[in-house]
Amino acid sequence: MQSVQWQKSSFSGGTTGNECLEVAAGAGRIQIRESDEPGVVVTVPPESLRALIRGIKDGEFGRLG
Repeated sequence: MQSVQWQKSSFSGGTTGNECLEVAAGAGRIQIRESDEPGVVVTVPPESLRALIRGIKDGEFGRLG
């Protein structure tokens, strides 16, 4: 079994205790977790994450707040 290589944003600072999202890719899926809850992992197809990011950039979710 191949180990998962998690990546953290460079905006996170890289020190212990930072709460941030981490991502990993493999087998046609994207895995997402929060660094302070590493046992909780959401797995999505890349096209779904791409659509979410595109929607955020386009301001589609601004009216939800």
